[in-house]
Amino acid sequence: MERKVSDSYTTQVQIVSQAYLNGFSRLFGGKLMEWIDVVAAVVARRHSGRNVTTVMVDTLQFKAPAYANNIIVLKGKITYVGKTSMEVCVKSYAEDFDGTKRLINTAYLVMVAMDDHERPIEVPRLVLETEQDKADWLAGEKRYKLRKTRKHENF
Repeated sequence: MERKVSDSYTTQVQIVSQAYLNGFSRLFGGKLMEWIDVVAAVVARRHSGRNVTTVMVDTLQFKAPAYANNIIVLKGKITYVGKTSMEVCVKSYAEDFDGTKRLINTAYLVMVAMDDHERPIEVPRLVLETEQDKADWLAGEKRYKLRKTRKHENF
């Protein structure tokens, strides 16, 4: 079985309310992380057709703050798949009242598909439709190999 990158593309929108602000009147990083995890799970579920679990947050890079009343737009897509795992990229943007969007976060998460007994199960292969999909795949493959190397390192 195969699925295209576009089959699991997901967008979520949130509004930054007062309850989501930290002491500096900015969006709590942890709240954004929660939203990112949900988007990644939806992407992975759409790709695999299974329940999924987050195994790793490979990268979570905060680039700019978001403030009260900003609209937060989170866009997620599959970038790489292994046997049971899927790498998902989620990009988060803050949108101002005038419609201007600023990239505030880029995250890569590794999700694993689970069977009915909560054991890893094989996921569909990924069909790469565009040059961007191919570039994302190659970068994801490099991150995958790096994760494998790190897994065997001692601290």
